[in-house]
Amino acid sequence: MQSRVALVTGGTGGIGTSIIKRLAGMGHRVATNYRDDAKGKAWQEKMKAEGIDVAMAKGDVTSAEQAEAMVREIESQLGPIEILVNNAGITRDTTFHKMAVDQWNDVICTNLNSVYNVTRPVIEGMRGRKWGRIIQISSINGLKGQYGQANYAAAKAGMHGFTISLARENARLGITVNTVSPGYVATDMVMAVPEEVRAKIAADIPTGRLGEPDEIAYAVGFLVDDQAAWITGSNLDINGGHHMGW
Repeated sequence: MQSRVALVTGGTGGIGTSIIKRLAGMGHRVATNYRDDAKGKAWQEKMKAEGIDVAMAKGDVTSAEQAEAMVREIESQLGPIEILVNNAGITRDTTFHKMAVDQWNDVICTNLNSVYNVTRPVIEGMRGRKWGRIIQISSINGLKGQYGQANYAAAKAGMHGFTISLARENARLGITVNTVSPGYVATDMVMAVPEEVRAKIAADIPTGRLGEPDEIAYAVGFLVDDQAAWITGSNLDINGGHHMGW
């Protein structure tokens, strides 16, 4: 497979880091964004210690201006972005009747508006070159809903609506657009949940365990491959059978 330039937003988190490692292992030149200087530098040095060179650019993906500047900075370092993984996301959980407007807006801006903000500066270049891979990292809860997550579920469901529309617009130009919807994965965020709660979650998963970040990264690697050119507008559920559809 030809070496490509790949941008993974939110790449310093658990799933994002695994995606970056997977893409780098496939020979791609990878990049991500950061907001905190100290944390970003520490993460980059950790990656270098593992033999992975990651280009980084400062940028808040909730801002269209910062997202575009981030994209241009990465392209100045590596070249045109050919693979985009929209992975940035947060939670601000509470039941809807108690949800403050900031809790709604923060999640919608970070999880959904960011998809527009980052994809818009790269899509025209992909169209011009007639090749591209765009992947949204959604969630099982965008499919089945979750108590206390009306904001998160709305944003994650919206990501796939974006996917299927963008896929239709660009299918004849060699650009595929897909969604990956992970179930409960053993990231730092999930592992911070009390053990008895995690045990109840795992007991409800047919495979009997949480997922691993590398298992999500494997799916991303599959979808960005040259041979995945006929897969577009799809949603790949990876949840151990926790939620099944067809």
